[in-house]
Amino acid sequence: MSKQNPEVRKHNFDEVALGFTKEQAIAEASRCLNCKKPLCTQGCPVEVNIPSFIALIKSGDFSGAVANIKEKNSLPAICGRVCPQETQCESQCILGKKHEAIAIGSLERFAADQQTAENKTHSEAIQKNGFKAAIIGAGPSGLTAAADLALQGFDVTVFESLHVAGGVLQYGIPQFRLPKNIVNHEIDYIKQLGVNIETSMLIGQTFTVSDLFDKGYHTIFIGTGAGLPYFMNIPGENLNGVYSANEYLTRVNLMKAYRFPDYDTPIRVGKRVAVVGAGNVAMDAARTSLRLGAEEVYIVYRRSAEEMPARHEEIENAAEEGIVFKLLTNPTRIIGDEKSEVAALECIQMELGEPDAGGRRRPVPVSGSEFQFPVDNVIVAIGQGPNPVLLRNTLGLTLNKHGYIQTDPETHQTSIPGVFAGGDIVTGAATVIAAMGAGKQAARQMKEYCLKKFS
Repeated sequence: MSKQNPEVRKHNFDEVALGFTKEQAIAEASRCLNCKKPLCTQGCPVEVNIPSFIALIKSGDFSGAVANIKEKNSLPAICGRVCPQETQCESQCILGKKHEAIAIGSLERFAADQQTAENKTHSEAIQKNGFKAAIIGAGPSGLTAAADLALQGFDVTVFESLHVAGGVLQYGIPQFRLPKNIVNHEIDYIKQLGVNIETSMLIGQTFTVSDLFDKGYHTIFIGTGAGLPYFMNIPGENLNGVYSANEYLTRVNLMKAYRFPDYDTPIRVGKRVAVVGAGNVAMDAARTSLRLGAEEVYIVYRRSAEEMPARHEEIENAAEEGIVFKLLTNPTRIIGDEKSEVAALECIQMELGEPDAGGRRRPVPVSGSEFQFPVDNVIVAIGQGPNPVLLRNTLGLTLNKHGYIQTDPETHQTSIPGVFAGGDIVTGAATVIAAMGAGKQAARQMKEYCLKKFS
């Protein structure tokens, strides 16, 4: 798939990857072996029948292809852009064992974008089953659960704390990687299924879980994600010019800080920006900083290149755009000036020692290797945890030792009967597609619960 030139794209917020043409999509689909026992489907958390939709693209039936995908996945244009196919369906592709795997994600994006361009809508009537479901959180997990429940005949209402639906799809992933018109189009499709979305509704504050049951909901799904940022707990983190990646990306994406002064959400971006961390969120923050005018942007990461958790594609894009990688480097102090603004970052060099519990070699500091370099901003992107608002106001909800909701691994049901949960609020920060898979599995179990209890 072709991309914008790095020297051009680092100065705009237009989408980097340009997508397949019809001719490219048919040519790529024609490479599929149409295996008798396709392994690619086993690598898809939302159970898409991959060989079937690829065969439809090969035949030129693009509408049929996206209809096939939407039998299992209500957010195909989003998944085609941000799902890590290279470690899931594409990693299982038989063709990829000796050659290059089929570009499944790019084909999914192509099919979905064809439908978007044709502005086709869902028109089939859905038979209602008499059950009401409440979804807490309009992120990828909640939206998937909502769509699947609606297709099963539920009356579904989604309660979202922010003023727009989408969760991390809206506030976390930059425009140049996931355009907001794509997100809004897919949410509109879910609304066409009959799903009602109520925004500015903070469950745990506006209503409690008990209140929702009192309002007649038969079952509830919690998909509030993990949006509470972690910090390094080093000196200087309270200086002006230090951001969590969560706040930084929310200001830029959701509040449109990059359009200041048209939108009154300014964000301070100096000439030199250091982003601490090396996951997808860190890459997003670093590449956003470039587009907002930073002249030098650094990824500061305490491990080596091999341990960077970001997708290879995102690391490659960042490097092409001129992001500087300071690896085996760990911040120890943020230094301020006389105005209490960030002036420099103090770090220490690291080396890899013995493997930790996760199997990665543990970084250890190199004695006497401290150094400083000037920066104007520090963005901390080292992960996030569960937001406590709903959790502390829901009686009887069992949490695990890390503060996430504890669920039955088979049913996704919480310690409260009829209340299910999935996505980052259960697993900790993970991928969009993993959250969607949890929402899909929970929706099935919610139907089973209602049939047993109320039928």
